[in-house]
Amino acid sequence: MTPLPLPRSRGKLSRWTLTGLAAGLLAATAGGEARADAAMALDKGCLSCHGDPPRGKAPTLAALAQRYAQLSADELTKKAEQLCEHRLLGGVAAHEKLTPEESLRLVRWIAAGAR
Repeated sequence: MTPLPLPRSRGKLSRWTLTGLAAGLLAATAGGEARADAAMALDKGCLSCHGDPPRGKAPTLAALAQRYAQLSADELTKKAEQLCEHRLLGGVAAHEKLTPEESLRLVRWIAAGAR
């Protein structure tokens, strides 16, 4: 049995279809990264203190997101360095477990809204 020929492209329809597929793939990738960052925040214990309700005087992730959203890329990098070097709040066990890469990912995720 011979396979049926594929329909020919009809110009704009195929371009729009491809554009939609590409946009969907990009959104899925971005959503996957955000979910991975949220999972890392949970795994590293961030939500133990910065969840809702927060522990003690710790700010919630939403409050941190509002603060961090105002920062430039360089300021976020500096904030991440301070976090993993224990200069923001010294002696926080969860902070001490962060690598520089994890710290930067978390700070960027928080600045993007922590969602």
